[in-house]
Amino acid sequence: MNTVLDIGHKIISPDTYECNLCAITYGVLTENKEWKAFRESSKDELEFLHKDEFEEKYQQVRDYPIVLVSNTNNELSELLDKDELNKMQTAKQLIQKLQATIK
Repeated sequence: MNTVLDIGHKIISPDTYECNLCAITYGVLTENKEWKAFRESSKDELEFLHKDEFEEKYQQVRDYPIVLVSNTNNELSELLDKDELNKMQTAKQLIQKLQATIK
């Protein structure tokens, strides 16, 4: 259901779309090609969750969108926050930031 609502929102009112992370990594219907290539070639395990899915799985509420990293004890820590993500406009910017931060 989230996916259908997201697609509708992107088409009808893209300027008010709340999730900049989704806007950067996905077009209206398909995943951004540059992002997809990065994601598929990453040696790190990546997991993407909508807000409701995250809260159900981790029993936490955060200021979304957010990029988190988990340590060996499965403790989550913030890697990129909403403000940082909202400043980004392209998948390339996100990829460069992740590559610089994750090393």
